[in-house]
This record gives sequence, structure tokens and C-alpha cells, in this order.
Amino acid sequence: MPRFSAHIDYLFKERPLIERIDAAAAAGFTAIEGRFPDGVSAADYRRAATRNNLKVLGINTPQGGEGEFGLGALPGRQDEWRAAFAQTLDYVAKVDGLAIHCLAGLVTPAQRREAEDVFVDNLKRAADEAAARNIRLYIEPINHRSVPNYFLYEVEHAADIIARVGSDNVFMQYDFFHVQIVGGDIIERFRKYQPLIGHIQCSQVPVRHEPNEDGEINYPYVFAEIDRLGYAHWVGCEYMPSTPRTEDSLGWARQYGVKPRN
Repeated sequence: MPRFSAHIDYLFKERPLIERIDAAAAAGFTAIEGRFPDGVSAADYRRAATRNNLKVLGINTPQGGEGEFGLGALPGRQDEWRAAFAQTLDYVAKVDGLAIHCLAGLVTPAQRREAEDVFVDNLKRAADEAAARNIRLYIEPINHRSVPNYFLYEVEHAADIIARVGSDNVFMQYDFFHVQIVGGDIIERFRKYQPLIGHIQCSQVPVRHEPNEDGEINYPYVFAEIDRLGYAHWVGCEYMPSTPRTEDSLGWARQYGVKPRN
């Protein structure tokens, strides 16, 4: 049976961040993930996760300045990337997190060739630094409808980047929402690249609501299929609830063991 984590920058947003951690546990989740938690100390974050017996799966690198979406592939911004990555690595280590999602950033078509070299070089260095602290790195293809000009948007390109980096500490974060929008064929592509996939995320298409059957993706089938294929990692719930209270959007998850704690 799939194991689900709560992405606390999408779920429970009706609460302050630390309270989202408590709410995720109360709703029945046993793991959390999210963006870089600006304004929240690692000590407070860890304390909240520990008191709720929650695993911290992954935290994104910072998005950068206004209107940016990461720094990892941006030419001329390597020093900023290294500082941002070091900050994230230190934070994730302090909260006993398992992984870092390395945001690539937005690039123009003219920058793409140079950006790929920058991303590969940045990941090579980061992979070694993270491995020394037993933390994995993820890269994620993100569709251009949601994030125009994001450098990495195709599963196949992510696989090529991982091969170029040449580290056994870099994995693909495979979000069914993005993959469905960019090419579809989500199960066959999952099967093909399964050895590279370290984490899955889910939400419905075309709207980014809960992963039920009200959209393009038949999630009961998808979850059964990844189970059959032996996927042993977590599935992150990175969706925008269709209800004002996140808890009221979790009916789909009951059959998978996500139930309110007594």
C-alpha cells in the first residue's frame, strides 16, 4: 500500500506553518515535505516534527528573488546557488530530513545549453556534499503551463541530467501532475525510469486538487500499479484542496490508512 506524506505548503495552508505540522499528524499523515521554510527556525521545525513522530522527507532549495523559481541552472548565479544549497543542506540536516529538492530555475531558450552545463556542475558538487551527510538530492520536471520557462520540464531530460551528473545520490522526483501535462503515458514512463525515481508527488489534472477520480488521472489505478511495480518510497500529496478545510479533502486517503488520530 502506498505511503503518503503531506506537502505543508499546499495542505493545511489555512494555518501558520508550524501548526500545519501538527495538523498533518492529527489528520493521519506520518511524513511531511515542503518548500524552504523561511522564517521558521530548524529547531522549531524539528521540535514540531518530533513531537508528532513525523518523518521529514524533503525540503526545496530557496526559490531565489522575486519571480524566481530556483537557482540551480542559472548561468552566472553559481555563487548564489552554492550559498542557497549550503543553507538548505544545513537546515535539512538539523531537522533530520532525508532529501533536498534542487530547484533549477527559469531560463530563456537562448540560455538552455549553458544552463544545462551549469545545472550538471552544480549538482555534481552538491551530490557529494549531501552524500557526506546522508541526504539525497532530487530534481523534478515541472510543466511549463504551471511554471513558464522552468529549465527542467521533461522526464527524459531529467534522466539525461542524472546520467551526466554520474552520482548515485541524485534522483528524480516524479510528479504525476506535471508528467501527465508534459507527455502523459504516466505509468509506462514511471516503469521505464523507476530505478531513478526517489520520490513521487500527486494531484489531479487539469485542476490541482486532491488525487481522486474527478479528473484526467485514474488515481486508484495509478496507486495500485505503482504498488504492483514495487515502488517502496513515499507519495507526496502536493495538491490544492478543493475544500476550505484540508481535512475535508482527505476522503480519498482513508482507504490508504490516512485517518485522523484519536
